[in-house]
Amino acid sequence: MNNSRRDFLKKTALTAGGMFFASANPSLLFGSDMKFDFKISLAEWSLNRQIFGGEMTNLEFPEVARTRFGIDAVEYVNQFFADKAKDMDYLKELNMRAEDQGVRNVLIMVDNEGFVAAADDKERNKAVDNHKKWVDAAKFLGCHAIRINLFGSTETEGDVEAWKSAGVDGLGKLAEYGSQQEISVIVENHGGLSSHAGHLSDVLKQIDSKWAGALPDFGNFCISHGDNARWGDTCTEKYDTYKGVKELMPFAHGVSAKTYAFDESGNESTLDYMRLMKIVKESGFNGGYVGVEYEGSSLPPNEGIMATKELLVKIRKELA
Repeated sequence: MNNSRRDFLKKTALTAGGMFFASANPSLLFGSDMKFDFKISLAEWSLNRQIFGGEMTNLEFPEVARTRFGIDAVEYVNQFFADKAKDMDYLKELNMRAEDQGVRNVLIMVDNEGFVAAADDKERNKAVDNHKKWVDAAKFLGCHAIRINLFGSTETEGDVEAWKSAGVDGLGKLAEYGSQQEISVIVENHGGLSSHAGHLSDVLKQIDSKWAGALPDFGNFCISHGDNARWGDTCTEKYDTYKGVKELMPFAHGVSAKTYAFDESGNESTLDYMRLMKIVKESGFNGGYVGVEYEGSSLPPNEGIMATKELLVKIRKELA
């Protein structure tokens, strides 16, 4: 989301973390001839224009997902109910609306709660504490995870080893809290050093917890922009998308299926989706959620969401 494992698995399957992922995905233990399946969820950011524009609210999201798109699982964005993490009346209402529609609450994408990989201990710990209320909210809503950003401060973003060290500390602490609530804390490649999948996977290896994982996003592998901001029109340093997805999938607790544009056959025209989903299959990911996240401008949001869903359904059938 913007404002705007076979060799590796073989090597890691006997570690504590490797055994977790293998047990969660039986194909890791018994080979890749098992059937491939996944569930489809809808990332709320796909509808950010309608929500920011006042056309719909966060409370209406579960109904919209079900009735407009035929999707029965949702991924919330905390920006759309930023002051409601501790509002039990609001969360009860949101839960009721999802239940009425037969919709599963999957996760909450958390932004704007501080730098979990900040260099300064106090700043980093404050960011960790800021995220805890969203772990609690996710637990109440029946989600399996929260998605966080592993951003660093100016100092750590310019120093890979400092960023890794701070990230291991901050994410590790937050994952420990998540373990108490049985809520996973998963990191999206979302700009800066977090979009370098090699570095992010190193952090997750060091933490070595089943409660700390990744949410590989097919579109967010830009490490830096020309204006030195996380987001911008020009990407000056980009990590290889297919290599990045392959490196992050051993830690994946979900997948973010980002799309931008489609050709006349309904294929994503900027990404090789069959190649990407084959990487997902080969990792052993089976039965989890793949989230529709349309972020393009070539189609209206409603059409882009449906095109993404239809592409995933087609690929799921072909790879099954």
